[in-house]
Order: sequence, then structure tokens, then C-alpha cells
Amino acid sequence: MRTELSKMLAGELYDALDPELVRAREWASDLCRELNATGGQEREARRRILTELFGSGGDSVWMQPPFFCDYGSNIHLGERVYFNFNCIILDVCQVRIGDYTFFGPAVQIYAASHPMSARLRRTREFGRPVQIGSDVWIGGGAIVCPGVTIGSRTVIGAGSVVTKDIPAEVFAAGNPCRVIRGIREDDVQ
Repeated sequence: MRTELSKMLAGELYDALDPELVRAREWASDLCRELNATGGQEREARRRILTELFGSGGDSVWMQPPFFCDYGSNIHLGERVYFNFNCIILDVCQVRIGDYTFFGPAVQIYAASHPMSARLRRTREFGRPVQIGSDVWIGGGAIVCPGVTIGSRTVIGAGSVVTKDIPAEVFAAGNPCRVIRGIREDDVQ
């Protein structure tokens, strides 16, 4: 018999109130609360918490608390990822973020979703993995929706709602987010 955790990670309908999942969210919530209570000088404490919280990459991430996530263990970071203040990741499926990717304040990444059917929504939810490449910059207040892939070296404008895949090396913005133009290696603005 498959567990609710295995269904969740596979992107299938699952029961979020399963005791194993509730315990895992409580564990992540406790770590986030501990992280968010640290002061700027408590670098070693932050590093310990981030290494424990994330599936990988906690050893080099730069985090400006507060930060919130569902599980943490489904978040995999490349080298030197940066999160500005007040970011949220709903990681019911894998969220993979490449090296040197930067997130402005209040960026939200949603791997979690809910059925359109009200009857199903009462007891089930599902998710879709999110993939963000290396050297990406996501501007403040942007939302990345379930199942989205963002290519490497792309810039997402502040306040954008990314509902579909965005290719590599472009500037994209808006609601819904769309490609505005390509980016050259020597672009400043």
C-alpha cells in the first residue's frame, strides 16, 4: 500500500492530514520558527538550521529571515542561492533551484495545488514539481506556480505570476508572466 507521502511526492492526489505528513510539516514549521527568531550575528545557528531544514544546499544558501516552507526536505538548492526577506516555498513536490539564483523579497514558490472539484478539495490535494535554473533572478513579490520550469540566466520581473515555463536567457514579466526580450551577457538593465 502506498503512503500519502509517496503519493504527494509523485504529484498524485493525497491526504494532507495524514499523521506522517502533519508531523513533517510541524517539524519544518518548528525549524522555520527557530530560523526566523535568529539575529543577524547568529550565523552558525542559521547555518545549522538551514542544513537541517533543506534536502540539500543548506550549507551555502544565504537566507534573510523570515522564511517559511511546508516540508523543507523537498527543497534542493545549488551553490550560493540567495533568499531576501519573507520568501515562502510550498514544497509538497520537489523544488530544485540552481547555483547562484537570487530571490527578491516576498517571492513565493508553489509546488502545491488543489483539485478544481470542491468535493475532492475537501479531502485531497496534489502538487507539481518546480525547477528553477542557475543564475536566475526572481524579482520581489513574484509568484511561481506549480509545475513551472524557469531556464538558467533568466530574470523574472517583480510582481510577476509565472504560470507557464519560461526559457533560458530571457527577461519575462507580467501576470501572467511572458517573455519580454532576450538577455545578452553584457546587459546591465
